[in-house]
Amino acid sequence: MTQRVKITKSDPPETKEILAKAIVSIGKAADKLLLSGLNKRAVLVLLQAETKLPQRDIKIVLEALPKLEQWYCK
Repeated sequence: MTQRVKITKSDPPETKEILAKAIVSIGKAADKLLLSGLNKRAVLVLLQAETKLPQRDIKIVLEALPKLEQWYCK
């Protein structure tokens, strides 16, 4: 089952500091997930079962999440 997410614009837009904190938090959460005791394959299988997305795409996202801070918070 696919969930719909409603995206609304905030007035005023989020500050750079808030966005940077969110990016750092997302990266840390991804690291914790991969160090949680489940191996990477188990995480892939669980996410694929829920999302029906190809494991290849999930793997790309999981590998990118910890790098967000390095890419976008300078």
